[in-house]
Amino acid sequence: MDKTLQYYNSKANEFVNNTVDVIFSDMQDQFLEFLPTDGMILDFGCGSGRDTKYFIDKGYKVDAIDGSEELCKIASGFSGIKVKYMLFQELNEKEKYDGIWACSSILHLSKSELTDVFRKMIKALKRNGIIYTSFKYGNFEGVRNGRFFSDFTEESFQEYVVDLEGIDIEKQWMTADARPGRGEDKWLNLILRKLDIN
Repeated sequence: MDKTLQYYNSKANEFVNNTVDVIFSDMQDQFLEFLPTDGMILDFGCGSGRDTKYFIDKGYKVDAIDGSEELCKIASGFSGIKVKYMLFQELNEKEKYDGIWACSSILHLSKSELTDVFRKMIKALKRNGIIYTSFKYGNFEGVRNGRFFSDFTEESFQEYVVDLEGIDIEKQWMTADARPGRGEDKWLNLILRKLDIN
């Protein structure tokens, strides 16, 4: 993960310039449809702060974190809230959030790390809470373009999620990359629901 964080710290301005103005309301609004109107959201790896600001502007309460100190500074300024500098593995909340937004973020964890982080995310959700997350489409796991990635297909994610107790796939769909000139890149989008179990 260190190389990935170094990448984002050294290229923070470039990354923000490439992502902050991308119109992503289709995806954001699909996520919000599953949440109560006064819901509490965790933007888990918030990057530029684009989505944090969108959710705040829609009237939601938002906590935002990122593992890149440079992105935390930029996102705090852009979103208007203090973005917490924190690694995914440090999440330690219990039944706090109606929704966790992990857009193009937890894909930088290895699949073994991801399992533990998913368990922390499930614990941090209220009953019937929702996770939105997205992964590059494929079966690759390793370093690509200076960052670590875990890719998934519908089939490989369904196999992977079997070992995660307390969560189910509510919806999954594929999209092309929303950034200009990146339409060839395919993404697997997932809405996951915390099961209402005692």
